[in-house]
Amino acid sequence: MSEAVRNFIGGKWADAAGGKRFSSQNPANTREVIAEAPLSGRGDVDRAVSAARAAYDGWRHLPAPRRGEILFRAAELLARNKQRLGELVTREMGKILPEGLGDVQEAIDIGYYMAGEGRRLQGETVPSELPDKDCKSMREPLGVVALVTPWNFPIAIPAWKLFASLICGNTVILKPSSETPACASSLVAILAEAGIPPGVVNFVCGPGDAVGEYLMTHPGVDAASFTGSCAAGERLERLLAELHRPLALEMGGKNAIVVMDDADLDLALEGVLWGGFGTSGQRCTAASRVIVHEKVHDRFVSGLKERAAALRLGDGLRPETQVGPVINEAQCKKVLDYIEIGKAEGAEILTGGRRAVNAQLTEGFFVEPTVFAGVKPDMRIAREEIFGPVVSIIKCGSFEEAAGIVNNIPFGLSSSIYSRDVNATARAEKELQTGIVYINASTIGAEVQLPFGGWRHSGSGHPEAGGRGGAIDFFSRMKVVYRDFSGRLQKAQIDK
Repeated sequence: MSEAVRNFIGGKWADAAGGKRFSSQNPANTREVIAEAPLSGRGDVDRAVSAARAAYDGWRHLPAPRRGEILFRAAELLARNKQRLGELVTREMGKILPEGLGDVQEAIDIGYYMAGEGRRLQGETVPSELPDKDCKSMREPLGVVALVTPWNFPIAIPAWKLFASLICGNTVILKPSSETPACASSLVAILAEAGIPPGVVNFVCGPGDAVGEYLMTHPGVDAASFTGSCAAGERLERLLAELHRPLALEMGGKNAIVVMDDADLDLALEGVLWGGFGTSGQRCTAASRVIVHEKVHDRFVSGLKERAAALRLGDGLRPETQVGPVINEAQCKKVLDYIEIGKAEGAEILTGGRRAVNAQLTEGFFVEPTVFAGVKPDMRIAREEIFGPVVSIIKCGSFEEAAGIVNNIPFGLSSSIYSRDVNATARAEKELQTGIVYINASTIGAEVQLPFGGWRHSGSGHPEAGGRGGAIDFFSRMKVVYRDFSGRLQKAQIDK
């Protein structure tokens, strides 16, 4: 039985004004409709923005520790509902249940973290060069913020954006992916149950081109945050630059794992399997390139071929399933098209390379875990984001060569090196030009207490999540206050 998702505007659940609806389905079994959601239009966005604007003054004046208490209650409710929500993630997005539960756990973690930030929204107090004068900086919210989120982390990524934005005192309008409206709606319902005031959080469903772009360029919106494709993000970057509107972008990746000749090969193999085929390769941090030293290349590739071929595909709710489906027919076709491109470029398929079809998989979008060998750094499959279960093996002769391959692409999100040489790993920290670097771990697995974001075409330089330089720095702005209590005119840089 499908869920009836509705928009949430001004504290009330409502259908789209036009009355139209669309459906989301289970990518592992397309006969199962997960949700019917409102197909919103511009009028629905207008109402959501108006509701957020009306609620803004009340929310920003609520002390940040009080805002944090609401977020803490939301985290508690997420924890109590973790199993139900994790199963919903698996059914609507397709990732296996342990990953679906992990998706919810990220939302729980960021909820607790940002709740605590309500008592840590630091500015600084510094000495003045003049007597009887003090100087300080303080954080202020941006205003009404538009949030557009993807389908691959349908609860975690909305939570990353919502909780950080809310603790800073902003009001928000969330537009989720049309592939996963039920997951995002469930998160909004949790916030409503936690006591978020009417209009502080608004939720509007609909297509990205019609609803998402209109929302992010709306004259009543003060700032915007987007996670999604490079094409869509770069278009938004151009549009919002003309409006002089702050924009945080989290876009693609073409992430690499470097396996050096002194690596623990068993550990590296586990990392590549997890990074390359976890979430069916549908993570912006997925390990789609593996750069292997020539001294261990053949041995490593043989092990990867064997292990990848043995991975079990299926419905993510089945405990034996290791790899779920890709999200939809269009993504399935894109992945298969890239596999054909790789073959045409001269790369060798070691395993996989086809749409997986058997009695249990015929109703879903399953692609076999695919490993290419003999890949050259300039091939398209080594430079362009595929977003599917496809891993390319590139041979190297030294760390310097490996680092050059890692860095010589438009993206710069995540990278990894496996080596027992402490000096090599120290060099990797400096030389790998990505926003995230892992040592003896895969390219996935970021934690919420540190910033998450990429360089170059992977993002705008405004990271998600916590820590100094994280989402708090985007969703707030600094105000500097000088107070002179001398009772006379004092001139900085002039008075002696």
